[in-house]
Amino acid sequence: MTNIKNTNQTDIVRSEHDDEIDLIQLAKTLWNGRRTIIKTTIIFMAIGLFVAIFSEKEYTASCTMVPQSAEGGSKLGGNLGGLAAMAGINLGGMGGGSSIPPTLYPKIVNSIPFQKELMKTPLDIENQIGQVTFSEYYLDVKKPSLLGYIKNYTIGLPRLILNGIRGCSNETVTKSSRESVLSISQDEKKLIEILLSQLSLEVNDKDGYVSITVSMPEAKAAAQMVKRAQTLLQDAIIDFKTQKAMDQLTFVEERYVEKEKEAKNAQQRLANFRDRNKNVSTAKAQSEQERLTAEYNLVYGVYSELAKKLEAQKIQVKENMPVFMVLQPVSVPLERTKPKRAMILILWSFLGGIVGVVLVFGLNIWLKLKGQFKGE
Repeated sequence: MTNIKNTNQTDIVRSEHDDEIDLIQLAKTLWNGRRTIIKTTIIFMAIGLFVAIFSEKEYTASCTMVPQSAEGGSKLGGNLGGLAAMAGINLGGMGGGSSIPPTLYPKIVNSIPFQKELMKTPLDIENQIGQVTFSEYYLDVKKPSLLGYIKNYTIGLPRLILNGIRGCSNETVTKSSRESVLSISQDEKKLIEILLSQLSLEVNDKDGYVSITVSMPEAKAAAQMVKRAQTLLQDAIIDFKTQKAMDQLTFVEERYVEKEKEAKNAQQRLANFRDRNKNVSTAKAQSEQERLTAEYNLVYGVYSELAKKLEAQKIQVKENMPVFMVLQPVSVPLERTKPKRAMILILWSFLGGIVGVVLVFGLNIWLKLKGQFKGE
């Protein structure tokens, strides 16, 4: 038993000794390769400094709003809706008009008509006389940065070659819908890709707010794009919400105009008959007057009801119109969000150190393997 215990203790001491030897060997390897690590770190620091200096500036503007739809319908419908909700029953649109839930707002932003309209936004660009649209800015005004040129002709070179082979800048891409067929050119497709990379919409279901964010090389242009996107989104939601009420209002207005004309004509016929038959007291004349009076009363009654309906429908349109409370209005950003030069330099330096360590250990392992092969 004593011998077994002594053997275990000896093994533990040897294991600890081997670990110490391994750590010392690792430290020696790093020390011997310190020049390689330092050179690699310096090279990567230089690359990081180049990237930090020549990266394109980017400014981010945003706004936050809370959609608040007015609930239409009768009070009874609202009470029934509340009781049904407590019982786990969904009554759908009984309590009011239909509306777009905030979770579908990204679908609106990603739609082709919305994007094409947003690309028409006039922008104030530095050192540019007059306003230019988003499309004009990226097609004619904006030039790639030095880092952008390098990226285009290194990583992006295959894409440039493919685009050159295709050579169909005027070719159109079509997207079908139930109402019409939308077409976009290759230039518009590129612009949409740029727009989607810069525009983001965040919908917070828990707190009920919607945030729109745009990042662009120009501070004021970023704010103008956010404002335009906010306006277009609100208009799309209002149009959807009030479309049914507006259609009904148009129908009532048309009927109102028709009945107003008929009422005036019936009133004019009755007045003319009375003027022509002031001193006539025959039964035939009296019967004709009663008929004209009844006709006028009927048309005027319909006309009066349509007038009431018209006013009620106008009120309904106002009630159905959504209200947006802006929590954070759009403002021109004062500081750029990219590039974060200090962070870029630190990350590249850290990466250089890691690469240097890997090179030192890799070279050391390769030399050992090479020595073993020669020994054999």
